[in-house]
Amino acid sequence: QVRLVESGGGLVQPGGSLRLSCGTSGINFKLYTLNWGRQAPGKERELVATITSSGTTNYTDSVKGRFTISRDNVWSRVFLQMNNLKPEDTAVYYCTVFSHGRRFWGQGTQVTVSS
Repeated sequence: QVRLVESGGGLVQPGGSLRLSCGTSGINFKLYTLNWGRQAPGKERELVATITSSGTTNYTDSVKGRFTISRDNVWSRVFLQMNNLKPEDTAVYYCTVFSHGRRFWGQGTQVTVSS
């Protein structure tokens, strides 16, 4: 059974930083591409960061230069360092992986950027 559990969200002022963490189980972690996605109020869910099994990363344009995705293959965890946060980054953030022919999502962690 694939399980993803996010943590680290919260309320932060514009320009601030947060580091999200996601613990995984049920997959051979080191072989998989992992993603962070988000869903803002009234908007569709989108993928914002990707890290492959070899460590190659990719970002959606709106977060490039501000967000950094990383992984720990020993502890099967994936992280999202978010710097210079903006109000438009406010969303529920999800850890996600495609496995067994479908995409799995965690329960999400709320990030609110507001003064």
